[in-house]
Order: sequence, then structure tokens, then C-alpha cells
Amino acid sequence: MTYDAPNEGAEMDFRRRMSYGDYLKIDRILTAQEPLSPAHDEMLFIIQHQTSELWMKLALYEIGAARLAIAADKTAVATKILARVARIFEQLNSAWDVLRTMTPSEYTRFRDDLGQSSGFQSWQYRLIEFAVGNRNLAMLKPHEHRPDLIEKLEAELATPSLYDEVLRRLARLGLPVPKAVLERDLRQPWQSNDAVMAVWAIVYRAPDTHWEAYELAEKLVDFEDYFRRWRFNHVTTVERVIGFKRGTGGTAGVSYLRRMLDVELFPELWRVRTEL
Repeated sequence: MTYDAPNEGAEMDFRRRMSYGDYLKIDRILTAQEPLSPAHDEMLFIIQHQTSELWMKLALYEIGAARLAIAADKTAVATKILARVARIFEQLNSAWDVLRTMTPSEYTRFRDDLGQSSGFQSWQYRLIEFAVGNRNLAMLKPHEHRPDLIEKLEAELATPSLYDEVLRRLARLGLPVPKAVLERDLRQPWQSNDAVMAVWAIVYRAPDTHWEAYELAEKLVDFEDYFRRWRFNHVTTVERVIGFKRGTGGTAGVSYLRRMLDVELFPELWRVRTEL
């Protein structure tokens, strides 16, 4: 049976109307892939990283909205948004499955054409880390050639992280978050804090009493769970494709990425489980 679109009422004439492609700027997106080599697999490499950057843009948008909601005591809104952020990172994880279809011999055909460019230099990834609380000031340096990016990153460092906002909300709920934590230097990396872990222990020992805090905690754990998987999949993909060679951006490659697996975004939420 042939579908008769015009008789079904579908719009067919877009000479004076906005089309799907117009709305989504499809031409602009589909012409943004410019391989530098004749290698077949470079297109996969480019599209995988470009789509990952689009998902990261959405993650930043949602993390920012979640922070604002928590600051405004709209926790139900924030937990809904954080559930979406976790699913965004699920999508980012799936992207590695496609990239892993590229073999070492296929990658070497265009690797030299990448120069010193590397995912290590992704400013959106850096913003995500800063936004959720992993604030390493040394990571500003790869972006110093772009004053506009430094401005974005510095603005983030001056803003309470997602975890800072959650702890401030816990304090407003009457939980004993230390004053020193609430007034800490926001630019500094988060350090695991026994007093904060004790606060989470109160929450987890009586979830019915502290349901709002309990639900926030679990949404943060969900997010970090997917974030850790994303890092792990990054490590295994790189090892599968280049082994233990140095990264194009000058990092130690797999060994550097493995060290990053030990970085915890919300350490107390993981360690409190041992105490319960």
C-alpha cells in the first residue's frame, strides 16, 4: 500500500514555510565534517566526537538547570532533571561502542593528521567537571589560547558546584552540614569530608525522614555511576585502538585515563555505604 502524503494532509510545499531542516540547521550540521585524510574511518572519528560534544552541551544545560532548581528549593524539579543527565551519559557511553569498531590499523591511517588535538582539550568536558565539583585549576591551561573559554571556565569556578548546592540544600533542611563546608573556597577541588559523610549517614539511616535528601543523593549516585562508566569505556576504547601509546595531546594515554578512574565526584556518597 502506497502512502499518499498530500491526501493525508502532510505539508509538501516549503517555499514559504519553515521546514524540518531549516529549524534544526541540518545543512550547517552535516557540512561540519571535514576529514583531513583520505582514510575511510576518519569520518566515524569526527562524527563520534562531534555528537559527543552535542550531548555534552545538553548535559551542561541540564546540570545548570538542576543547580538553579536546587538553589530555589525545587528539589522535585532537580531530581527529574538529574535523571535526564544520567541518561545523557548513557548515550555518551553508547558512542564508544561505535568507535570501538575501528581497528588500530584503521586509526593509524589518519592519526598523524590530528596533530596535537585531543579530547583532553574539550572545554565542554572541563566545564562539566567544574560544574559537578571536580575543580582542578591546572586544567585551565589547555584553554589559555582562548580568552572566551577562560572566561566561561572562570565563571564556572566562581559558581557553587552541583554538589555545593546539594549540601547547601541539606543545611536548609536542618541537617548538620559544617559551616566551613558551606563557606569554602569554591575554586578549590572538593576534598572528602568525614563530617559530610556523617550527614549522609543520617540521611541513609532514615530515608523516610529525610526523603528529599535521600532522593537527591541517589540521583547524584546515578549520574556518577554513568559518568564512571563513560570514563571506563573511554579507557578500554583507547587501549583497544592505540594500546599504550601516548595520546595525541601529549598525555600518557591509557595510564593517564586509568588514573582519572580514581577521581570521585561525590566521594562521601560512595564511602557512606561502607558505614551503614
